[in-house]
Amino acid sequence: MQIFEGLTVYNPQTLAPMPGVAERWTTSKDGLTYTFYLRKTAKWSDGTPIDAETFRYSWLRALAPETAAEYAYQLWYIKNGQAYNTGKAKAEDVGIKVVDKYTLQVTLESPTPYFISLISFQTYMPTPKHVIDKVGNDRWFLKDNIVCNGPFKLTEWYPNDHLTLVKNDQYWDKGKVKLSKIFIYANEDNNTSLAQFEAGELEYQEGVPTELMEKWKTKPEYHAAPYLGTYYYVVNVDPKLQKNNALLDVRVRKALYLSIRRQYLIDNILKAGQIPAYSFVPPNMPGYKGYSGPKENIEEAKKLLAEAGYPNGKDFPVMTILYNTSEAHKKIAEAIQQMWKQALNIDVQIENVEWKVYLDREHKGDYMICRAGWIGDYVDPNTFLDMWITGGGNNYANYNNPKYDELIAKAKVTSDPKARMALFNQAEKLLMTDFPVIPIYFYVNVFTLQTYVKGFYENILGLHPLKEVYLIKK
Repeated sequence: MQIFEGLTVYNPQTLAPMPGVAERWTTSKDGLTYTFYLRKTAKWSDGTPIDAETFRYSWLRALAPETAAEYAYQLWYIKNGQAYNTGKAKAEDVGIKVVDKYTLQVTLESPTPYFISLISFQTYMPTPKHVIDKVGNDRWFLKDNIVCNGPFKLTEWYPNDHLTLVKNDQYWDKGKVKLSKIFIYANEDNNTSLAQFEAGELEYQEGVPTELMEKWKTKPEYHAAPYLGTYYYVVNVDPKLQKNNALLDVRVRKALYLSIRRQYLIDNILKAGQIPAYSFVPPNMPGYKGYSGPKENIEEAKKLLAEAGYPNGKDFPVMTILYNTSEAHKKIAEAIQQMWKQALNIDVQIENVEWKVYLDREHKGDYMICRAGWIGDYVDPNTFLDMWITGGGNNYANYNNPKYDELIAKAKVTSDPKARMALFNQAEKLLMTDFPVIPIYFYVNVFTLQTYVKGFYENILGLHPLKEVYLIKK
């Protein structure tokens, strides 16, 4: 978004798709074929032209089985994209065609109403073949090799410290880029970044520690914007990986879900106006009325636990919640630990690990329950629900339900909006019946922004392109 740009980009206020590298496009009457007309002025930051072949190469590279791209499934909407990605078709079978140097034609598996928005996402952004061919797949993105096609380009990259971006003079719309340089700092300590913000060393920083929330809420620099995101716990439901067999019983998972006092967490720990989550898809999803699961019910939870063979928590195996380093994650885990002990009389341990270790264990299924969060990739229920299909790239619960898979697959090929949303509702109801996930709350996007920063807008995806941001210091 800052250093790369796709065929389309998001409007920073409305999230409506706008022309990016593609200056215009057309859609066939059946909604299956899109033709993109690319700008002849689009270039990489080293001056190398960008054309239709650039995007054909980039999308096929993301789909190639040997690339093993985590988000390759985002391109499965393209005809034979999934087949190629899973080794059942050849690259030439994929519905991506170079009509001429600056015209790209894309054919889909089925009508996809949000496709123009979807191609603003990172997986659809171009990659520089000329650099990859020269330095290799594992080195093209290093600071001495990388070339960019967005409003800014990368000039410094110190892992776990900071990035430096500068204005890209080869960018096709460079006249609208106001900032000449951007420093992006990596800092897991919110207190430190807030102190830097107060000292005027930062223009923007994310999050406010709960103990400082009341102080900051009244400041003009404080923002708590609606956010298309869900905070939840994942339960590992793979019998081969789950070390606590009690969690393989849906009655136990539902009992845990029913025993969390979500509003208490929001009022006493989070304090930023979050919304209790009884479903997985956030309620501010345009055009979608989701399925809402049951509210807290301690008596029902106790009954379910007893039915599962653990009356009053008797003989329940010790359970561990895994979370990555964060004071907020810790406080939430400690509170839920107490809630489950008080309501169900079960012993819960909490385990804190650093981010890289957490990701590795989550991906391997080396956990009983782990905390997670999901922010929509685009504005459609599919971005929250297709992640739980069998074998999905983000299905770390290892959830497997053929009926769920069938509903999501059918929704993807249904063009009627009402029928499509009804299918998503059925799928979400199934998810909230099986409980491979335990939704806890829906996010708000909390950040601080200096009042002299202009052209910076709130939106439900929390996407903040800096292309037209500028500063007016008095």
